[in-house]
Amino acid sequence: MSTKYGMIFDIDGLIADTEPLNARVTIRIFGEMFGLRGVRPEDFAAGFGRGAEAYVKAGAAVHGLALTDEQTAAAASRRERYLIEALQRESLPAFPGVPALIQAASTQGEFRLAIATSASRELSQAILRAAGIAADWKAYVSGSDVKKKKPDPELFLTAAERMKLAPARCVVFEDAPSGVQAARAAGARCIAVTNTVPAEELPGADCVCRSLEGIDLATVRSLIDRDS
Repeated sequence: MSTKYGMIFDIDGLIADTEPLNARVTIRIFGEMFGLRGVRPEDFAAGFGRGAEAYVKAGAAVHGLALTDEQTAAAASRRERYLIEALQRESLPAFPGVPALIQAASTQGEFRLAIATSASRELSQAILRAAGIAADWKAYVSGSDVKKKKPDPELFLTAAERMKLAPARCVVFEDAPSGVQAARAAGARCIAVTNTVPAEELPGADCVCRSLEGIDLATVRSLIDRDS
């Protein structure tokens, strides 16, 4: 059977609930490197899904902390090291519905699976291992592979190209506004899950749901085929 459908998965906040760990580690770094106290998890909201440096800058901006590019890069580098160390010690259960959906698609020859994440390859693979997610990924695109992060569409365009599919033949699974914007800019369909932000912050998604437990392969087919 020829492959007709692409499924492109974000990782942070979509496959696994990484946000509490992301915030905890970054708050620690702000204290260690800049002596900044009183940082809250919600202070990073503007950086969701946009990569480590954007995440750091978002938290700093809330507190009026102006970081140089060198400081931002150093904080992002230490953040990644701390995250990988934590993931080696802590389990990170996948969100409900994710393993079943990936497993179902893996058994069907008409589907190709891809990862497209703003995180680095080393960090993203550590998250997948901690969450117990394994699949035959036809494309694996990390923040290390592109020049522009979300909301730019480069991640998703690259994933579609590597799967040898037109973006319109792909559904992107996202949880962040910047990811939804990137999926739409790429010309792909988008299913957004309210794991990280409420539904009203995910305009432009073709489908918004509370959990991937309610999403099956028929949903993916219908989204891609509806305008064919």
